[in-house]
Amino acid sequence: MLAAALEHVVKGIVDHPDDVRILASSSRGDVLEVHVHADDRGRVIGRGGRTAKALRTLISALADGRRVRVDVADD
Repeated sequence: MLAAALEHVVKGIVDHPDDVRILASSSRGDVLEVHVHADDRGRVIGRGGRTAKALRTLISALADGRRVRVDVADD
C-alpha cells in the first residue's frame, strides 16, 4: 500500500509519469526507492530537499508506526 501511495503522489509531480518506478526492499528495514526520469529528479527532491522531506513525512504518517525510509535513486 505504501509503495502504491508513493507512486501515485510522485506521478503527479513529474513530467514523465511513465518512467516512475518504486522499488520496495526490506533487507535493511523497509526501504522505498524512487526511480524517475533524469529530468524529473530535481522535481522529486525539490528546492533544498523540501519535496523529498514532504514525501517522507507522508509515507511515515501512512506507515502507522513502522519505520520506512524513502530514497530517491541516482540512476
